[in-house]
Amino acid sequence: MVADATYAANSVVSLSHYDERIDLSNLHRSGLQAVIHEATYPASDYDPKYGFRQSEAARAGLLWGAYHFGNNTDGRRQADHYLDFIAARPHPSGVLLVLDAEQNTHYPGGSMSVEQAVRFIERVHDRTGIYPGLYSNENWIRTVFNNSRIDASARHTLCKSWLWIANYHKQPASTAPWSRWSLWQYTGDGVCGLPRSSYPTSLGGARRIERTIFSGDNASLRRFWSEHAWQPNRELVAAE
Repeated sequence: MVADATYAANSVVSLSHYDERIDLSNLHRSGLQAVIHEATYPASDYDPKYGFRQSEAARAGLLWGAYHFGNNTDGRRQADHYLDFIAARPHPSGVLLVLDAEQNTHYPGGSMSVEQAVRFIERVHDRTGIYPGLYSNENWIRTVFNNSRIDASARHTLCKSWLWIANYHKQPASTAPWSRWSLWQYTGDGVCGLPRSSYPTSLGGARRIERTIFSGDNASLRRFWSEHAWQPNRELVAAE
């Protein structure tokens, strides 16, 4: 695992409809390689800025990812809502799939349980053949996803996903049940307790942006995307 941002690809940002005045072409010129954008959220809504920014990212040659913000409802139904939305909006390099399973303080429906996250992951894999990434902050992972009461089957399914972890104050250490993290979000809304010289909170004129480090260089990042991204085939992914 990388020991410092200077040894890794600090070239991913995450965006949603809450972000304003984002120029992806300018961010690309400043070193941005990939965007992970909110696609859907509870109960059955979609991010109104997703389509426009996806097109802008494609024109700029950026890698593209999409996340669903989970809540305390049936995980399978949430996965179908998410995949149906993405399937209608393909991207040239495919779409990196991510479940955002953290404490829910701003959308209806409460926080997603481990069981619901597992059902979401299984449904995504059933329909795409790909295991999505799971995003959460380190404390939530330690207390919820590494709880000793989680059964072996659920733990096994979780570990088939790759981990995107958030910690704005130090490099993540508590990743269990995952053996390591693939992506580390180290700042958001300008919050960052790390040295700004190595961990900047802005990029290409965009301030207080959510920045993420990949555990490798940019060439490895592109290989990772190629291995995990989904190219929707509408005839094959229709919900059963």
